[in-house]
Amino acid sequence: MKILTMICLTLLMAKSCDKQQQEEMKNTTVEYSAMSRGFYLNINVHDDKLSIVDKRDGTPREYILTNADWKALADLYKTIKPEELPTYKDPTQKRFYDGAAIASLRIIYDGKTYETTSFDHGFPPKEIEAFVNKIVSFATP
Repeated sequence: MKILTMICLTLLMAKSCDKQQQEEMKNTTVEYSAMSRGFYLNINVHDDKLSIVDKRDGTPREYILTNADWKALADLYKTIKPEELPTYKDPTQKRFYDGAAIASLRIIYDGKTYETTSFDHGFPPKEIEAFVNKIVSFATP
């Protein structure tokens, strides 16, 4: 009986933590931008809303994320420590010779803004790679 109670409590706590993480993500704004001379992409995620602008001075296309996409994004967000974003190193420097667009990730949470140093679009720092790739995947048709 004790084991059954422990299992139920563990499952309940895990579900509670998952909901708390999703609530934390709802209070967060995530902005991904990438640009070069011939390329522009700006993706904003706030709550379960997604806004994509793929042309300079373009009109944003707005979407509501599906529950599955929202959960996947929230799960990836759990792995990020916003206060460490500025310390992440870029794996490549193709942007220095026009080999890739200049990209950055900004997270606004609890009135504070956390931002990465610039990195190459398509080659984010490994610590945020899965999260960035998921966000960028929303912009590809």
